[in-house]
Amino acid sequence: MTIDWNHFTPWTSLAGGALIGAASALLILASGRLLGISGILGGLVAPRRGDALWRLTFLAGLLAAPAAWALFAAPAEPRIEAGGAVLLAAGLLVGWGTRHGSGCTSGHGVCGLSRRSPRSLAATAAFMGTGFATVYLVRHLLA
Repeated sequence: MTIDWNHFTPWTSLAGGALIGAASALLILASGRLLGISGILGGLVAPRRGDALWRLTFLAGLLAAPAAWALFAAPAEPRIEAGGAVLLAAGLLVGWGTRHGSGCTSGHGVCGLSRRSPRSLAATAAFMGTGFATVYLVRHLLA
């Protein structure tokens, strides 16, 4: 295995991870809610009374953050090596997995593991293992 030093970004990755951790800690401390994007978005499908505003505000912040970043730095050049059909299938599989796994990577991997949830440990191991196996299969066995 080799590292692509031209695209290796440890400091920005560390800063992004620290911001995600701080945001999840702030949300749980301030409101008792977990920062799971699929749960936040799913709660808007059939919102309870008085529950939609914070969800919409959070999602608006997710969408506004790249625009705010673009004011200070050039946006990264996206490099997508898959076609539209593969991206559509991948998106549907991720959505299906988050429904059946009762959460997503941010809910289980960030918030659940920090709370020492055995269910989140199992879910994180399952989606990480599946991701590793998929990359190995697509890049090494089917290539």
